[in-house]
Amino acid sequence: MSTKRKESPTKKSAADPADPVEESDTIRFHAPMETLGSRTILRLPEAASKALPSRGQVAVCGTFAGQMFETVIEPDGEFGHWMNVDARLRSAADVENGAEVTVEITPTKDWPEPVVPPDLADALSTAPSDVQSLWRAITPMARWEWVRWVNETKNPETRKRRVEVSLSKMSSGKRRPCCFNLASCTDPELARSGKLPRR
Repeated sequence: MSTKRKESPTKKSAADPADPVEESDTIRFHAPMETLGSRTILRLPEAASKALPSRGQVAVCGTFAGQMFETVIEPDGEFGHWMNVDARLRSAADVENGAEVTVEITPTKDWPEPVVPPDLADALSTAPSDVQSLWRAITPMARWEWVRWVNETKNPETRKRRVEVSLSKMSSGKRRPCCFNLASCTDPELARSGKLPRR
C-alpha cells in the first residue's frame, strides 16, 4: 500500500546537501526489502512510482525506517522504480531482509556524483582538454546519463565503442547521450534484457 502526503515537505536550508524540488510533495510508502543477486533492493509500489517526476532515474532525499538518506531511484525498465539499499543504510535502520519498511522520499535538484567506470574514467583522463572541460561543466545528472549509457551494455566491443562515441559526442559539444531513454533500462548489474527481474 502506498500513500502520498497532502502537505508540502518542509523546505531545507541552502546549507543542506539536497534541496527538495520546489512545490514537490513528499512520497510516503511501505514496502519490503528483498535480495536480488548480491544486492538488497526495495521496489516502489505503483502509486509511489507514478508520483515521481520522471520514468527514468530520479535523485531523492528522505528517510528509510527513520534514517535519513540520499540516493538515485532507478527505473525498472517497465515504467516502475526501485531503490538500492546499501549495507550502511540497512545497518543504521536495523531492519532485516524481507521486513517491510516505511520510506519517505522527496525528489531533489541536487544529484550525487556517479561512480564512473574505469574504462570511461581512463578515456576521460587522456581526452582532449575540451572534452575534459565539458565533463566537468555538465551537471551530475548528465554525468549519470553518460555512465548509464556506457554501462548499459555487457558486450565488451559494444562497450568500447560507446566509450569512444561518448568522447566523440562530447568533443562536438553534446552534453548528454543522444536518443537514450533512461526509462527503458535499469541497472545493468541486475538487468535482464534491460528490465529488473520480477519477484
